Amino acid sequence: MPQGKIKKLIVDKGFGFIAGDKGELFFHRSAVKGTTFESLREGQTVSYTEGSGPKGPRAEGVTPID
Repeated sequence: MPQGKIKKLIVDKGFGFIAGDKGELFFHRSAVKGTTFESLREGQTVSYTEGSGPKGPRAEGVTPID
């Protein structure tokens, strides 16, 4: 399972971006597992799976590691 760091959170819109091995990936609040979207913070390490959305690649199953 790939890992990356949360690069940016847009809390009022409910999405963010993860800086991973293959570049930056979008993720939606509904993709967060094991915690709430609001408890995530920029710079936090997360694991995820790479999926595909209507606008291209996106992170799914986003789970905090630290």
